[in-house]
Amino acid sequence: MELLTSIFTIGTAQTAMELGCIYALVALALFLSFSILNIADLSTDGCFTLGCAVCCQVSLLGHPILGLFAAMLAGVLSGYITAFLQTKLGVASILAGIIVNTGLYTVNLAVMGFSSTLSIFKSDTIFSMAKGLLEPVIGSWYKLLLAALIVLLVGALLTLFLKTRLGLSIRATGDSPDMIKASSVNPAFTITIGLCISGSLTALSGAVLAQYQKSCDINLGTGMVTIALASLIIGETLVGKGGMFRRVLGAIIGSCLYRLFVAVALRLNVPAECMKLVSALIVAVAIASPALKKYVSFQKQKISRKGGAPC
Repeated sequence: MELLTSIFTIGTAQTAMELGCIYALVALALFLSFSILNIADLSTDGCFTLGCAVCCQVSLLGHPILGLFAAMLAGVLSGYITAFLQTKLGVASILAGIIVNTGLYTVNLAVMGFSSTLSIFKSDTIFSMAKGLLEPVIGSWYKLLLAALIVLLVGALLTLFLKTRLGLSIRATGDSPDMIKASSVNPAFTITIGLCISGSLTALSGAVLAQYQKSCDINLGTGMVTIALASLIIGETLVGKGGMFRRVLGAIIGSCLYRLFVAVALRLNVPAECMKLVSALIVAVAIASPALKKYVSFQKQKISRKGGAPC
């Protein structure tokens, strides 16, 4: 019990939940591109850093809130280029993502002034602005409240959008592009809209993280696709598939749980050089969990049938 208490401290859980809410925006982005449109968008890593870099530069000018919208606009442009390569030039979705991600590395360096790091410690952020308003009321929980409000608002808006006529067309495009063509809807248009929204959510996540940690690093987005996919699968495993609201909520919960797993590993004094391996193991277990669940269920049925068989 003492060991469990030392691992799951309030501070550890609070920080993990804060990061979980911030990274949940990337999980929602991949929910739209991967789960809905059935497109493996590998530009996510670069787009995340792009949002982080753009937000830092705008925040340095004294406009932290405007920095969020500027980052989202940059994400829309990234998503549009990815969609353009796929729909207009006939590039495979995976290759299009790789091409854009590779190009974004140089773009991100340029946005950061060709420096690998960028600091905004002396600038205002949405969290420092919220501190003056919320800290007297809820104490140190103001960061979690702000991050949770952002992701819940985005999740609600995404759920409502996917129930509109355009949203239903995007969902149908992922299910059957041929059916969409037969319904006189251009799948290139729906794919472009979907990837632009996905890119904006990814960049928004990077922007919020930039203001949360008051810095940006050129390698900040490395492995973001894998982490977001793991969050999606964890959420689907626990919450299950159902309506749009349930699936969106599952992505958010999965992201928070993933950060809790990482926080526990850190509390267990796992060496910093081993954290990539720990993250890879968490992702592997998360991705393999549906297959493992089916295997365990099959073995239970097999044992029950043998036990009930006549001698």
